[in-house]
Amino acid sequence: MSIDLKIGEPHPASTSAMEYIKTIPYVELIQLQGSFSSCSLSDNRLAEVCSETLRRLLNNEPVSDRYLLGLCWTIKTIRKSI
Repeated sequence: MSIDLKIGEPHPASTSAMEYIKTIPYVELIQLQGSFSSCSLSDNRLAEVCSETLRRLLNNEPVSDRYLLGLCWTIKTIRKSI
């Protein structure tokens, strides 16, 4: 049994990450996008990556599974803290 993902095979958790993001109201996603964009202006690398990843999702552009998982983790952490 191999534990390596096959080439092109997405991480299995990326499906539930996308499902979670789809449960977030659009207005909240736009607010998060604004916050990420604003923070990225001060060289916050996490915000920069999340901003671009969320922009791609909102524009129905491709996003890799690892970026999707990172975005989901970050959003969950932010939402949990408020």
